[in-house]
This record gives sequence, structure tokens and C-alpha cells, in this order.
Amino acid sequence: MQSNELKKKFLDMLEGDKEFRHAVAGAIGYKEILDRFADLEARMDERFAKIEEEIRDLREESNNLRKDMQEGFKRHDEEFVKLRQDMNEGFKRHDEEFVKLRQDMNEGFKRHDEEFVKLRQDMNEGFRRHDEEFVKLRQDMNEGFRRHDEEFARVWQSIENLRKDMNEGFKYMDLKVSALGARCIMNEQSVREALKGIVGEELGYTISEWNTYDDEGYVYGYPSSIQLDIVVSNGKIIVIEIASHIKRSDSFMLKKKVELYKKKEGKEVSKMMFVTPFIDDDARDACNRLGIEVYTA
Repeated sequence: MQSNELKKKFLDMLEGDKEFRHAVAGAIGYKEILDRFADLEARMDERFAKIEEEIRDLREESNNLRKDMQEGFKRHDEEFVKLRQDMNEGFKRHDEEFVKLRQDMNEGFKRHDEEFVKLRQDMNEGFRRHDEEFVKLRQDMNEGFRRHDEEFARVWQSIENLRKDMNEGFKYMDLKVSALGARCIMNEQSVREALKGIVGEELGYTISEWNTYDDEGYVYGYPSSIQLDIVVSNGKIIVIEIASHIKRSDSFMLKKKVELYKKKEGKEVSKMMFVTPFIDDDARDACNRLGIEVYTA
């Protein structure tokens, strides 16, 4: 037998005879591999069967889902139709309401326009009355200012006359004090009495002494009796201290006495002065600083 024919017969036996094929595979060491392939093929067939079953289930579920979706779309279509009908009905009602609202607004605007016209007329009338009142008020104010200006002019003239009279009186008093001479000034009580007679009688001033008790020790630092030699009042209060000799401490004491007078009497003193034949230089400087006038030889 030729080799080609033998080969062909051998291949036919392998292909047609399963046991021969296994025997040959076992003889050449491939039987175990073929068994594994057979087992793998069996498991794959089983797995493919399960997959096909799952695919059938999924297809069935998809069909059910499609049916449910179609049924849902159908219900939604019906709901949309009803919703469109309700919306159209609502829009129709709203259109009617808007028409009524527009009519009411136009009617309201018409009434408001009429009210604004009346209000404008009332405001114009009110402004006209106010303008007339302002004109009258301006006239009254100008008249009042004119009267006040005249009154202030008279007051200032009176003040100026009073200033002239005071300056003339002080000048006259200086002359009278100088005429008393040094011997009279040395006697303080005599000078007081003389000033009362001269200034009080001839110039119309009221002259008096002021005495009090300083229980707090404000002036000297301990409680004591305090006297201001002469207090002259004629609308204004002038304190005059008469002494034969003025030292620097006397100026501070006079300042404290006047402050105590203000505290107890509640009156302002317009002028403080010393009348003396002798005053120290440092006392004169202190008087200038404290606002005390000095009349001396």
C-alpha cells in the first residue's frame, strides 16, 4: 500500500472513529488535553445556555418595559391633553380677568387724575395763601427789626451816656480824693465818710459797707470777719478798698474778698479799685494782672 493511501485512510479513521481518535491521542499524550477541551466545551455550552436564558428574560422584561412605557406615554398624552385644555381654559379666564383689571385700572386712573387735578388746585390755592402770609410775615419781621434796631440804638446810646457819666464821675472822684490831701487819706474812716458825702450827694451813687463772716476760711485760710470798705452800686457794683499803704498781698486779699462777695451775694462786680497814697511796685504789677485799678498820688 502506498504511503498516500495509508495517510488518507489514517486521517479518515481519525475523523470518523472517535475511539480510534482517543486511542491515538492517548498514545501520543494528548488525551488529557482533549478531555479538558471536552470538559471546557461542556461548561461553555452550559454557560451559553444560561446566557441565552438570561437574554430571553431580559428580552421579555424589555418587552414588558416597552409596553409599560407605551402605556405610560399614552396616559401622559391624555394628561397633557387635559392639561392643555385646563391651561387654555385658565388662560381664557385670565384674559377675561385682565380685561376687567384693565378696565378697573383705567377707571381708577381716571378717578386719580381727577383727584390730582383737585389736589393741584388746592395746593396752588394753599401756596398762594402761604405766599401772602410770608409777605405779611416778612413785612412784620422787617417792622420788628426796625423797632429793635431803634431800641438797640437807644440802649447803646444810654450805655454810652452811662460810660461818659461814669468816666466823668471817676475823674471828678479822683479830683475830690486828691483834694482831700495826704493827711485825710491816712485816716481811712474819714476818707470813707468823705466819699459818701462827696460821691453820694453830688453823683447820686449809693455807698455802703459790706461785712460778712467767712466761716470756711476762704480769704485768710481760717474763719474770720471780712469787710469790703466801700461797695458803690448804681446798676453796676464797684468795690473800693481804701488803705494808707498797698502791698502785693493786699491785691490777692481784695481779689478773694470780691470772689467771696460774688459767692454769697450772687452779684457780679464790674470794677475793683485801690485808693491809696502809697503802693509798692510789685503790688502795682499784681493789681494790673488781677484787673484791679489803682488810684494814688
